[in-house]
Amino acid sequence: MLKSHGCGELRAEHAGEQVTLAGWVHRRRDHGGLIFLDLRDSTGLVQVVFHPEQEPAASAVAAEVRNEYVLGIHGEVTARRAGTENPELSTGAIEVLAASAEILNAAETPPFPVNQETNVDEVTRLRYRYLDLRRERMAGNLRLRHRVVKLMRDFMDERGFIEVETPVLNLATPEGARDYLVPSRVHPGSFYALPQSPQQWKQLLMVGGVDKYFQIARCYRDEDLRADRQPEFTQLDVEMAFVEEEDILDLTEDLYHRLAEEVRPEWTIPARFPRFTFAEVMERYGSDKPDLRYGLELHDLTGLVRTAEFRVFTQAIEAGGRVRGFAVPSGADVGRRGLDEYVELARAAGASGIVWFQFAGEGPLDGLTADEVKSPAARFFTPEQAAALGQACGARRGDLLLIAAGPDALSSKVLDLLRRTVAEQRGLADPAALSFLFVTQFPAFEWDADEEKWSAVHHLFTSPFTDDIPLLERDPGSVRSHAYDIVCNGQEIGSGSIRIHSREVQLAVLRTLGLTLDEAKLKFGHMLEAFSYGAPPHGGIAPGIDRTVALFAGERDIREVIAFPKTKSAGDPMTGAPAPVSERQLRDVHIRLAPDAEEALAEQRAGAASTE
Repeated sequence: MLKSHGCGELRAEHAGEQVTLAGWVHRRRDHGGLIFLDLRDSTGLVQVVFHPEQEPAASAVAAEVRNEYVLGIHGEVTARRAGTENPELSTGAIEVLAASAEILNAAETPPFPVNQETNVDEVTRLRYRYLDLRRERMAGNLRLRHRVVKLMRDFMDERGFIEVETPVLNLATPEGARDYLVPSRVHPGSFYALPQSPQQWKQLLMVGGVDKYFQIARCYRDEDLRADRQPEFTQLDVEMAFVEEEDILDLTEDLYHRLAEEVRPEWTIPARFPRFTFAEVMERYGSDKPDLRYGLELHDLTGLVRTAEFRVFTQAIEAGGRVRGFAVPSGADVGRRGLDEYVELARAAGASGIVWFQFAGEGPLDGLTADEVKSPAARFFTPEQAAALGQACGARRGDLLLIAAGPDALSSKVLDLLRRTVAEQRGLADPAALSFLFVTQFPAFEWDADEEKWSAVHHLFTSPFTDDIPLLERDPGSVRSHAYDIVCNGQEIGSGSIRIHSREVQLAVLRTLGLTLDEAKLKFGHMLEAFSYGAPPHGGIAPGIDRTVALFAGERDIREVIAFPKTKSAGDPMTGAPAPVSERQLRDVHIRLAPDAEEALAEQRAGAASTE
């Protein structure tokens, strides 16, 4: 090999040894003859010293190199002189006296600094991702990802699971997001679909007698992207036979305890993850993925304002909505500009606005006077009524009350957004805490107004509550499902469910979703047939690996823990994907572009030509 040690592996006990190193020039310093280089590889940094009088040839090479040159070094490890040690480096007690040096590859000046963390435009970072990955933070994130995946594999192996790979070329079925389609050359006009998840395959493995399955699975979804979404992502796919919901939750809880203990032992984590139903978290937090590191719980104020003369509230109630709000501790210090910002956030979420109350002074709200209440709606409420609203939300003098009115779906969205904004602005979330919880009993179906039919909230193989099966035909919106999410710090990091294993129940669910018997057999005949041969009760969960690693890395965006991610528009600035293909390639798979696609492609080519 071109090196005997990693740059970051050398310690005081190596003093006196001859070593051969290879890596990138991280930083070069010329001190009037003496040249110091920080040499970097995947293991870390080490300082290399060049003495022109002792080794002129090596020093001549050192004088020529610049940052990011690839360099080979041979020399002796020596202890640094007292007072010159660098405690910030793991190799800070030693340095290497270079006896020889060789430039293994020269480097042009990078488009952004590699040897320091600076703000760089994301498109530039992705365009030169191979340089971005050299930076300490990104290299650390990849090492952390490797460690998390290894811990997951070891954990599942210890629990008796076996890893099984499932096909990537699948049958296109309606399971949620749009499929990525792959045209078949040997079957003209037919297509495979890339898996949105290995859902059907893992269920078929259960039918096949594989009691405990897992896979580090790649998944693909052609959906509108957000900051926390990618068209291709990775999940820990888990399925078990002969289990109930709590068995899956306990297993998942144990897994994340193991990960936290190994990866973030300094962070606090609850011994037992709290369980909430979907209805509970929506009522208390306005979100199915609440952040429990802070309070700001929502409270129903409808009964207190039902007879008020404030039409904003009474009209919302008359229309079937409710009035809810929460208290912001010490929020009376929020100025008018900040309050206007909250109003605009509510409007951006689809509401006409919010109502706020600020209470002056200190202590409980008893004996509140008119001049101690500040609100655009103050004239519609007596001080006693305003105090009652605040007390219902646990407010005191010096606090702020934020209130939204309307249908639950809208007010929950508004109050959740305000809750998260307030918590971030006021630093209410402990950054050294992992607040896990499970959310259970999701609705099985939701009404799709565009399609004018019911759609599955989780997916169409999710088992409804046995008691709710009679509601499938007459009231699908009331059917509860054995679906569950694991949530941490306000993010959903995994979801799963107990699956349907009965052919009859599966057919009933498909009928609720608007499929005829013939359509059900055409799209899911293989599953229905499998269920008729003695399918065991089974269920599973699929924690997202990208989100899990981002959580433990302290990153807000999953792109920071993926080696080569796509942009928000699902493009790759480095390779140019997606890109047009040749006419011959299209002919091979029996595809002809539609006129609008041809026109768009012509415009794209014209734009590229003008740029050149």
